Amino acid sequence: MENKEKSTIVLFSGEMDKAIAAFIIANGAAAYDHEVTIFFTFWGLNALRKDAPVKVKKGWLESIFAKMMPRGADKMGLSKMNFGGLGPKMIKHVMKKHNALSLPQLIELAQEQGVKLVACTMTMDLLGLQKEELIDNIEYAGVAAYLGDAADAKVNLFI
Repeated sequence: MENKEKSTIVLFSGEMDKAIAAFIIANGAAAYDHEVTIFFTFWGLNALRKDAPVKVKKGWLESIFAKMMPRGADKMGLSKMNFGGLGPKMIKHVMKKHNALSLPQLIELAQEQGVKLVACTMTMDLLGLQKEELIDNIEYAGVAAYLGDAADAKVNLFI
């Protein structure tokens, strides 16, 4: 049996353009038959948030974090030229015009290709995010699990 090449990505950024890049790379690597892990930590976890609010019990600080962070991949801002939300609309328009997949579609494709999406449990605790607030069919683990995947990978990216 042949061992697959492995690639890992840490998605730390909560910015749409960086998340799109991470998922384009992940989907490309998966298409080349790599085992791919994306480890979502801090603001990168916003890409995994469900679009609709989920009723969960939170403390006041966690509630404030939840209100301040974008709810889901489609609501993330850009790293440059955000222009109060106009930038993401322009990027989405250009992507649609060029038949490029949107970030939610890239996430769905990654799941279909078996890309392992891992939410950092320590960061979830710090930001007050609960499993019910994140999309389905993802894994939950700490940094040790990511390091285990990264130790065997030839490609390790931090975005």
